[in-house]
Amino acid sequence: MSVTVDGSIEVPAGLRDVVVTTTEIGDVRGREGFYHYRQYSAIDLAASRSFEETWFLFVEGRLPDPAELTRFVAEIAPLRVLPERLRALLPSIAALGPSADPMSGLRTALSALGAVHDLPALWDAPPERRRADALLVCAVTPTILAALHRLRAGLEPIEPRPELSHAANWLAMLGIEDPAPAHVRAVETYLIATVDHGFNASTFTARVVASAGADVVSAVTAAIGAFTGPLHGGAPDRALDSVDDIGTPDRIDDWVRAKVLAGERIMGFGHAVYRTNDPRAVLLREKAAELGGPLVDFATTVERRVVEILAELKPGRELYANVEFYAGVVMELCGIPRPLFTPTFAVSRVVGWTANILEQAEGGRIIRPAARYVGPDAPQPLPLPLR
Repeated sequence: MSVTVDGSIEVPAGLRDVVVTTTEIGDVRGREGFYHYRQYSAIDLAASRSFEETWFLFVEGRLPDPAELTRFVAEIAPLRVLPERLRALLPSIAALGPSADPMSGLRTALSALGAVHDLPALWDAPPERRRADALLVCAVTPTILAALHRLRAGLEPIEPRPELSHAANWLAMLGIEDPAPAHVRAVETYLIATVDHGFNASTFTARVVASAGADVVSAVTAAIGAFTGPLHGGAPDRALDSVDDIGTPDRIDDWVRAKVLAGERIMGFGHAVYRTNDPRAVLLREKAAELGGPLVDFATTVERRVVEILAELKPGRELYANVEFYAGVVMELCGIPRPLFTPTFAVSRVVGWTANILEQAEGGRIIRPAARYVGPDAPQPLPLPLR
């Protein structure tokens, strides 16, 4: 980082390691392999608490007591039900294009939701309205995603059930009937572990839009755009596709070496922050092992060899499996279709986005960095007008 002649501050590409604000939501300590939600270890929460308790923590800043949790669950349950005007639009959104994926449809549907509810700009809204809008967006996101998935398959959407937990509702709305309790808990563990993760690309995007005073939906849809990129949330299905492409243990080494030597990225490995094992990957590896099966055995073998080969071919880079690698394994074992791996990630991350949006809305200052111009010298004379 350096200061230029005109007083501008030059920072590393991608804002790497640049602290741009303060937050009470959480932090990632990459060299330790640790991250937390507010004052609690995110891994401890994922291992022992419910998604609803974690959601409450993000909204209220503390874990709920039993009475508070009961009231919170009662508050969010009716918010999962789509307004009729939005429900009527979903078949058209699902049919927009032959390759339309649920995340693209989610952006469109959430924009319509903002119009249906006439969501006010954060700049104008009081704190209680901001909170209500954030809860609404989080609650309807899984309902929209599941409905779009089923409509594209020629099936009717399944209504959310108020007696089910957030994780169980997600599976039920996808049409996964009577999932094993171990599967519900595995999905819930994954959801909790991925609610938030520092100032990643989508979270930062959400905060930039919120800093402009825009409404909650505008900030969330912007975050979704960043999130769908293969270098961010759009990787779990690609990571598992790689496992399938390898196919058998005897093909691992040749496959990995060919990818690395060709300069291609191996999806599911490496992270922008962690320089040790990604704690989310460790947690989900353990959860996958509890579920068991040939896929788990093969995936762990692939992980071990990929890490070893990357250490050999890229010494000093400290590349390990990241959350997407075992996220795909867990979701596959729980019956979630691959096109819904990234949407499942979004079901949890929207809670983190909205928490950051609400925190940013309290600041009141727009995020407005600068860029260093490297084009032709200016000003130059204009060429003669075209005749």
